[in-house]
Amino acid sequence: MTDLPADIHTEQDDIDVDTLANLGPLRRLAGIWTGDKGLDVNPNVDGSGRQAYVERIEAQPCDPQSNGPQLFYGLRYHAHVKKPGLPETYHDQVGYWLWEPATGLILHSLTIPRGQALLAAGHAAADADSFEVTATRGATDYGIVSTWFLEQAFRTDSFRMKVTFHADGSWSYVEDTVMTVRGRETPFHHTDRNTLHKIAEATPNPLALAKSG
Repeated sequence: MTDLPADIHTEQDDIDVDTLANLGPLRRLAGIWTGDKGLDVNPNVDGSGRQAYVERIEAQPCDPQSNGPQLFYGLRYHAHVKKPGLPETYHDQVGYWLWEPATGLILHSLTIPRGQALLAAGHAAADADSFEVTATRGATDYGIVSTWFLEQAFRTDSFRMKVTFHADGSWSYVEDTVMTVRGRETPFHHTDRNTLHKIAEATPNPLALAKSG
């Protein structure tokens, strides 16, 4: 949606309530996934730390959401990450993947319990085999917000995530988070990557379940 319509209040009529049927490229993210080939490159005290990780992602469809005439279909997700063979949480993340069929807009919201959140955006065709989303510190639409400590010590300047779907039904991601770390002269590229394999199908969204019942 590049131009605001004259009527910013009226929602669309006759919305299809089946989210799984209207997710565009995000349809292939729906379900419960695991991946044990994760690699995190992080700015530890001695330089660039490298940490293997295992991950579980659950992405379930939510009911269609409207901002007046703007209509989103989406997935609510939870990503939980551990170091191999250890019980404690290494990383925890919640948010939404959203798809706007009218424009091809993809939104990715991300919140972590370190006091940081972001909203990243990109565009793709409904049948795309890959897509990217990005966010930039200081932007008032697709931006990044952090605690005072993180702003001073580990400032996140930009975020980029590329998702790629594979013929065997799996998918992979590569994230590049560019950071200004106190004491370093150059920006640090904090990267994460993994490949996920489905272990369970998604549950239809509440309105779709009600309609089918």
